[in-house]
Amino acid sequence: MQRHTTILLVDPETDFLEWAQHQLETPTTKVVTATNADEAWRFYSSEDPDLIITETHLSPFSGIELLVKARARNPNAMVILISAWGTTQSVIESMKLGAFDFIRKEALPFNLKPVVDAALKAQAEMRAATTFKPQLTVEEHQDSIVGKSLSMQNVFKMIGRVSLSEAPVMITGESGSGKELVARAIHHYSERSARSFVAINCAAMPEQLLESELFGHEKGSFTGAIAQRIGRFEQSNGGTLFLDEIGDMPPSVQAKILRVLQDGEFSRVGANATLQSNVRIIAATNKNLDQEVTKKNFREDLFYRLNVVRIVLPPLRQRVEDIRLLAEYFLQKVASQKHLPRLNLSEEAVRALEAHPWPGNVRELENTITRASVLATSDLLLPKDIPLGASYLNSMEASEAAAPRAAGAAATVDGAIEALLKAAQADPNVQLLPWLEREFTLYAIKATKGNQVRAAKLLGITRATLRKRLDRFNISADVSIKEEPPRAKEPAY
Repeated sequence: MQRHTTILLVDPETDFLEWAQHQLETPTTKVVTATNADEAWRFYSSEDPDLIITETHLSPFSGIELLVKARARNPNAMVILISAWGTTQSVIESMKLGAFDFIRKEALPFNLKPVVDAALKAQAEMRAATTFKPQLTVEEHQDSIVGKSLSMQNVFKMIGRVSLSEAPVMITGESGSGKELVARAIHHYSERSARSFVAINCAAMPEQLLESELFGHEKGSFTGAIAQRIGRFEQSNGGTLFLDEIGDMPPSVQAKILRVLQDGEFSRVGANATLQSNVRIIAATNKNLDQEVTKKNFREDLFYRLNVVRIVLPPLRQRVEDIRLLAEYFLQKVASQKHLPRLNLSEEAVRALEAHPWPGNVRELENTITRASVLATSDLLLPKDIPLGASYLNSMEASEAAAPRAAGAAATVDGAIEALLKAAQADPNVQLLPWLEREFTLYAIKATKGNQVRAAKLLGITRATLRKRLDRFNISADVSIKEEPPRAKEPAY
């Protein structure tokens, strides 16, 4: 038996109520009307309708206050606000408080039915969704490294073993897989835990600046050196120094790092005095350093000094059983840090997360959950609430499959553009330009086999702009050209 739907329509103008009731009422949809907020609240409290459509200007209290009361009673309440005088502030405030949508009255003849259909569909999905029972305990995320997979259990065991020694550690894994978290855990469980943990990204700065950051400099040692600077080796003396992306370290700096590892000595830039440093070095890279050594891009002697103990972090797609635990952890983290309501995952959302390839690994998952939490309109996350871009990708793939293969180049481009626009019109969550920007950037990196100079030239942008795009979209410059076809993904941090 088909379930009947109830809509509560609230507006002081009876003419409008009659028109809207005629537009929305069907054999399976009942529309109940009210002309003031008190009447509407009494009906809502007793009947729990599927949807409220309310004018903002009501008495004795406003439609926005009705929204607040309804969602305080039921965090999943669906409310659409309408107004003839909708200001920017009222629209923003309404969406902030959890309204499904805000429609100006002059647009109602065109927008009312589609928006109502979308709200009722979302409500039906919410009612049908199965809530995911959290599996994460407090103990499991105290160190911010979450995982029950066999590969991660092996990583935890390695952390425990190497934390007892002073040996250098090399952590390898794709970008976003959590290498710095592992380094911090090693430091935390080591005898150096009471001293400093200092991290530096070797790929984030030019050669002279990196050397100054690591070893410090004397006043006047180079242009801009207006005062003496203490370097990271001095700052982390007695503690741990984490060298992230060490595969991008310039050769001249590699030689100085080797000296510190061999003799425990270094000099500030522009100084003659030799300083001592008792530092444990943990290095990380997303590059294949064995190949870099073969290509003479990385010093072999430094590689063997750093690669005493190696910990390999698996990509997220190879430990699918950890995805729901990580998602649960990030929901807790977002709620705590951003003072947001604690959200739950539906089983359907968990399945969608586990089916995604996660090219940006754990970092991408964290950004996705954070974005979903910030934009959530209920306390239960459904697949549609999680920005994976699946509907857009499926629409595009279907359009490409249907396109005639024999069409000329111009016709193919026109057809592709038309397919993209149709997909965007069908899915209000699609953002064409960010998706296209990421896919072109990824294609250029693959086509040039990671050569950033050639890739930037191919895209018609500067190398600095390319690097910003690589960071924004979590694209590694060491991308294999044998990877799967590019997938749509929301920009990550």
